[in-house]
Amino acid sequence: MIKFGNIEILYGLAIIPVLVIVFIIAYHSKKRAFKKFGELNVISGLMPYVSRSRPVLKFIFLMLALISIIFAAADPQFGSKLEEVKREGVEIIIALDVSNSMLAEDIKPNRLERAKRSISKMIDQLRNDKVGMIIFAGDAYVQVPITTDYSAVKMYLETIDTDIVPRQGTAIGSAIDLGLRSFDEESNLDKAMIIITDGENHQGNALEAAEKAAEKDIAIHTIGMGNSKGVPIPLRKQNGQVVYQKDQNGNTVISKLNEKVLKNIAAKTDGSFSLATNSSTGLNELFKEISKMEKKEIESKVYADYEHRFQYLIGLALLFLFIDIMLLDRKNSRLMKYNLFKIRE
Repeated sequence: MIKFGNIEILYGLAIIPVLVIVFIIAYHSKKRAFKKFGELNVISGLMPYVSRSRPVLKFIFLMLALISIIFAAADPQFGSKLEEVKREGVEIIIALDVSNSMLAEDIKPNRLERAKRSISKMIDQLRNDKVGMIIFAGDAYVQVPITTDYSAVKMYLETIDTDIVPRQGTAIGSAIDLGLRSFDEESNLDKAMIIITDGENHQGNALEAAEKAAEKDIAIHTIGMGNSKGVPIPLRKQNGQVVYQKDQNGNTVISKLNEKVLKNIAAKTDGSFSLATNSSTGLNELFKEISKMEKKEIESKVYADYEHRFQYLIGLALLFLFIDIMLLDRKNSRLMKYNLFKIRE
C-alpha cells in the first residue's frame, strides 16, 4: 500500500509537459536559424564539435531529475505492516446524481461541483465508518465499493463528471436498489443512504425502492440540489463555448428541483430531507444525524506502519543531475579521434 504525505505537490508534474513544449519550440527555432546560413550538412562540417543529440539527452535527464524531486517532495510512504483493527462505526452509501441537469448554476459554481466539495468535507469528518459511493443518471453504477479507505473515496470523487454515465435521466430507484445490494449483508452495522440529486426527470420506481429500504431498516436521507424556480443547463463545447441545453423543439431546457419526490423518499424510510443552498448543502447537519446512529464494532485490516521512501528518489534525482552535468553540449575532441566504424583503405 502506498500513500503520499504531501500529495498536493504532485500537481507540480503539470509543469513537465509545459517544459517539453518550450524545449521543442526552442530546438526547432534554433534549427531554423541555422538553415538561414545554408545547408545543415555544410554547416555541420564547419562546426564539427557541435552535437545535435546531446542537448536532447541533457534535457531528458534534467526532466527525469525534476520528476524524481517532485515525487520525493510528495513524501511517498509504503505500508509495511498489515494489522487487523477493531473500531466502532456505521455503513454509509452516498448516491450522487451526475445527469446534465446537475450542471445548472443556481448553486455556485454548479450543483454537481458543490455536491462534490461537500461530500469531500463530510468524508474528512468520518473516523471509523465504512463508506461507499454510487453515481447515477439514466443508469446507476458503483463508483467506490464499501470501504474504510477515505483517501481512495476522495480520489475517485475528483474524477466524477456528467460524462461518466452514458445514458441521461435520473434513475433514483436504480440507485437505491444498487445501494441496497452494495451494503455488506453479513455486517450487523447500522446502515444509511444519502441521495444527492435535483430529482428532475426521475423514473417512477423510486418510492418502491424506498419501501424495500424501509423493510431492511435502512434510512435514506435526501439532499435537494437547486431550486423550484428553475434555471437553464449550461453545456460547454470542446472549443470552450458555452451553450444552453435545448429540447427536441429547440426550446431552452429549464431544470427545476423536484422537492416532492425527495421528501417522499426520505419519509418512507424515516430519513431526512435537506435543501441545498449557496451557503450550505445540508451535509453537515445530516452528518450530525448519522453520528447519532448506533455504532457497532467493525473489523478491518489496515496498514499500521508506513516507511518513508523519498530518500531513494532524492538519490535518483542526484544521479540524473550528475549525468546531466557530465554530459557536455559539445562533442569531445579526444573521443572523436577514435572512430571504430571508419573504413580503412
